[in-house]
Amino acid sequence: MFFLKLSLLTLLVAAPVLLVTAENVITCYGSVQRLRCETGLIRVKSAIYGRTDGSTCSIGRPPSQIQNINCSLKIPLISKRCDGHSMCEFKTDVINSPDPCVGTFKYYNTTYDCIQARATVACEDGYSTLDCGNDVIQIFNANYGRTDNKICSEGLPSSQTTNTNCYAPDTLTSVAIRCNGKSRCTLQASYTIFTDPCFGTSKYLAVSYFCLPRPVQTSVTCEGDNAVLTCGEGVLKIQAANYGRTDSTTCIAGRPVNQITKNDCYATSSLTEVTNRCEGKTSCTVPASNDVFSDPCVYTYKYLTIVYSCVV
Repeated sequence: MFFLKLSLLTLLVAAPVLLVTAENVITCYGSVQRLRCETGLIRVKSAIYGRTDGSTCSIGRPPSQIQNINCSLKIPLISKRCDGHSMCEFKTDVINSPDPCVGTFKYYNTTYDCIQARATVACEDGYSTLDCGNDVIQIFNANYGRTDNKICSEGLPSSQTTNTNCYAPDTLTSVAIRCNGKSRCTLQASYTIFTDPCFGTSKYLAVSYFCLPRPVQTSVTCEGDNAVLTCGEGVLKIQAANYGRTDSTTCIAGRPVNQITKNDCYATSSLTEVTNRCEGKTSCTVPASNDVFSDPCVYTYKYLTIVYSCVV
């Protein structure tokens, strides 16, 4: 058995995903390819089946089987099978890859990242809840079916767990529609939702996802006007607020220099006042005025800045 693993790099930030490590695994045809993340979950970058050099997987092979080095075929099934798992292994001669160069002895060359993400599994007819707290869900990968004979297998006959090439079409799309952008999402592992991709096989729903910071919006309202905050979907979550002035470029039209010079002006009641008026509502109106916030800097022309998000 030939097995080669190269550690390429560590601790690289690839926003919005934190890349923990990057790995490369080469496996000769007929052997078991094993992808594993000691920290994080697998994200396959490329998976190639074929031959691109004359030395790899060449021991004991006649020249006729290793001389064609212009042979390669992308295998998307490996990404589909392994993405979102901390460990993934498969026998390379049973995944039914097309033969890109008949008569040549080939190998699988897979490059993958280990990324920080969350994973959850719901056995058939069970439920799984994705929860990101104050952040929002972004689905990374999902499959309803079976790619492993040990997951959700307790007490089941082997005939119901043998098929590990079982994928329900459009699982990822369906889960993403249900969960993306929400802070919490409950899913059921059921053929009534995802269809039955392999009759007679006991299935499970495997989902991997990120928790991303909520997109924030900023409202700036000049003194004397009203700030109007609205959420088309969800309710308001106030992140920050200030009534005063922190620069000399905002709300300056028609104002003399002495009214825009002071740039360290903060009304201490800003966040409390805006939160009390707006938090948890679908919309609200806040006057940018001294009557609401008092006057933190007399003779300075002020404005109200509010940073907020919409929580579903």
